[in-house]
Amino acid sequence: MATAPWWRGAVIYQIYPRSFLDTNGDGVGDLPGIIARLDHVASLGVDAIWVSPFFTSPMADYGYDIADFRDVDPMFGTLADFDRLLAQAHARGIRVMIDQVLSHSSDQHPWFTESRASRDNPRADWYVWADPKPDGTPPNNWLSIFGGGAWTWEPRREQYYLHNFLSSQPQLNFHNPDVRAAMLDTLRFWLDRGVDGMRLDSINFCFHDARLRDNPAKPAHLRVGRGFSADNPYAYQYHHYNNTRPENLALMEELRALFDRYPGTTTLGEISSEDSLGTMAEYVTGTRLHMGYSFELLVEERSAAYIRHTVEHLESRMSDGWPCWALSNHDVQRAVTRWGGADASDDFARQLVALVCSLRGSVCLYQGEELGLPEADVPFDKLRDPYGIAFWPNFKGRDGCRTPMPWTGAADAGFSPAEPWLPVPEAHRARNVATQDADPGSVLNGARRFLRWRRDQPALVGGDIAFIDAPEPVLAFTRTRDDMRVLVVFNLSAAAATWTLPAGMAPRVLDGHGLVAGAVHGGELQLPANGVFFAHID
Repeated sequence: MATAPWWRGAVIYQIYPRSFLDTNGDGVGDLPGIIARLDHVASLGVDAIWVSPFFTSPMADYGYDIADFRDVDPMFGTLADFDRLLAQAHARGIRVMIDQVLSHSSDQHPWFTESRASRDNPRADWYVWADPKPDGTPPNNWLSIFGGGAWTWEPRREQYYLHNFLSSQPQLNFHNPDVRAAMLDTLRFWLDRGVDGMRLDSINFCFHDARLRDNPAKPAHLRVGRGFSADNPYAYQYHHYNNTRPENLALMEELRALFDRYPGTTTLGEISSEDSLGTMAEYVTGTRLHMGYSFELLVEERSAAYIRHTVEHLESRMSDGWPCWALSNHDVQRAVTRWGGADASDDFARQLVALVCSLRGSVCLYQGEELGLPEADVPFDKLRDPYGIAFWPNFKGRDGCRTPMPWTGAADAGFSPAEPWLPVPEAHRARNVATQDADPGSVLNGARRFLRWRRDQPALVGGDIAFIDAPEPVLAFTRTRDDMRVLVVFNLSAAAATWTLPAGMAPRVLDGHGLVAGAVHGGELQLPANGVFFAHID
């Protein structure tokens, strides 16, 4: 383990800066707020933080529409604040990863202002422009993830521009080598400042089909997606041509070559495609990205069979790559609610942390998972997410997982003296950090105990994985590293379960993890509701 890169098996704590802590009284979290709460992050025993976008932005998509890739939006602070964050995190042994959005920019970026002005300016070909069809309609049938067509008319050029997301997020043209060079130079800017890694947003969206071919229709029974609403017309197509193009593979190799010049840094690609696990296996290799994650465990399905199939399917296709798993993030309903329902117990919340941290790979924990926060129900008049506003009421968007961190039980939850940008629900105030910190049996202290215990289990951090047949709701597998083999069993039910151990298995209990544990009696493993079992086996 001493020779393994730090990111292999790392636990990465995702911070959504708007909602972490507000220090300047504007109702929005900021970089000084992250600095002020680094001791909380360090207390969890995580290896790194991933900070969602804090760059200059008009905030149409809350930071994922960037107007200056190399500066901090005044809402969040300054470059000097970011440098202080780096220094303070490193002083605590915490590495810092930042989001990078390569595929598109804001429509307020100077590049796009220049590009849209005419067809013959120096950046005319920096974005994806296309002539209309003879009848004036868009050049093809591509759709935006956020609903509707993926093309918007620009009268100054008498052309359409492509946007895979909001119309205010025009697609950069990666077929242009000047664009690729500019984006690599942006990454170099942050690497030179000392960041330890980057989470690459929608990394399979960089290239489009240069021939602009129509996407084929998808049969109704296959209209399921990853990371978008089921009633979204985006699900009506196979997205063969507007993303995940073969040219992306060479870009992944360019990215890896750049990061290899900065020893100790890492890349984590977000991948959502028609075959996300297959794309991840293709993108994450020794010469491409270091890690990748997709939305396969960020969906409603939570059976033991589904989890096993997902992991085994990826393992069967990923040769020398390294996965990263997450159950929650800033784009999906919080896992406690999504998988546990309205009455999910604290034991279930603790089990989720243990589950994602026991699979082979690295882990992303989203702020608030350590508190067992449920999804917030944000009323329509308080919604900020354009995705949720567009698809209300069938899909309420992403605001429910983005509400402010509850630091205390006060009316403002210790987040801001001003009205927060999103409301803090009462259920979150009751689960605040201060209260849980003082309670040895809280979800927070349970997460701390488990994460510290995991650090001392080499098989869980970096071992191979092999699943064992078990009936629902039992999920069983082994993690093996060198001569250490650990049996891991989860009862995914809110009722007790019993599993007959394989013949000849004689587990030696591993304790100290602090979770509700099962026990072996006469060849049977008896698991309490949401129980777990860790043991050494031969």
